[in-house]
Amino acid sequence: MAALTWILSNFWALLVIALVLLVGLRIAWRIHKYGATRAEFSHILRRSPFYIVVLVFCFFAVSPFLIMFLHTFKTDGDLYRRPQPFIFRQEPTIEHLDALFNNTAYLDFIRNSIVVGVAVVIITLVLSLPAAYALARLTGRWGERAGILMFLVYLLPPTLLFIPMFRIVVLLGLKDSPLALIVVYPTFTVPFSMWLLQGFFKAVPPELEEAALVDGYNRVEAFLRVVLPLSLPGIISTVVFTFTLTLHEFIYGLVFIADTRQRTLSVGVPTELILGDVYFWQPLLAAALIIAIPVGLAYNLFLDSLVQGFTMGAVKG
Repeated sequence: MAALTWILSNFWALLVIALVLLVGLRIAWRIHKYGATRAEFSHILRRSPFYIVVLVFCFFAVSPFLIMFLHTFKTDGDLYRRPQPFIFRQEPTIEHLDALFNNTAYLDFIRNSIVVGVAVVIITLVLSLPAAYALARLTGRWGERAGILMFLVYLLPPTLLFIPMFRIVVLLGLKDSPLALIVVYPTFTVPFSMWLLQGFFKAVPPELEEAALVDGYNRVEAFLRVVLPLSLPGIISTVVFTFTLTLHEFIYGLVFIADTRQRTLSVGVPTELILGDVYFWQPLLAAALIIAIPVGLAYNLFLDSLVQGFTMGAVKG
């Protein structure tokens, strides 16, 4: 705790030192690669204003997450009395993190969200991949029209559907179970995924499949061995979109599940940490930040695939 307190108390000084070290390492790498010439130093000086502007924009983009991180360790007095979002005026504390993990069902929320998200992703891929391929290849111009009609299902707001959906969940005996969400979520993830993948499959040249058929593959083998590998960016886009959508969905999770320990993050966190007009800001921000970090890393890791998947789907679909 002493080390954490020292790091947080000197957060900005350590951040500046880290940035200076990174800049110094970058300059040293360029000098080592291109030599300590006058032209190289001139290039570094010319590019410096650009990197300063980029650094300022990056700071404004990251500052909400910095505020969330710093507020997690602030005491109530430091947070509510003349707040300074980037400065600790009282000694940092970890009591709010302790309350989040030990006094709430936050770990259960994470587990339920992962289980529901993975199950919905699998169901969505199993249903949308062959359906999108059939609409893209086997039905002619009617496939495009059918794909648009199916996509319109995605546009129906949950506020119109949760009452009949609730009746179905009760009849199936799935109330207060994550299985209810696993059954319901594909009703809006499959239509969009089908539309997205249909456009991407159309971008794959049909001649490749015809060549595979000539080589002795049947239609299913050509789809699995030729089309799917070439459509990997679209599949990754579908996986990321579907999983994050299950993390964000609120209405179905609130209506179908009343048992606190069976809820997902989007419902469990606000219902546990917001009581009437009382907001437990520090654990609330910590809960949001903890789940935002892996999601943000996943988006950055698959950024090229996401951009390619969505743009190809939009242009070709």
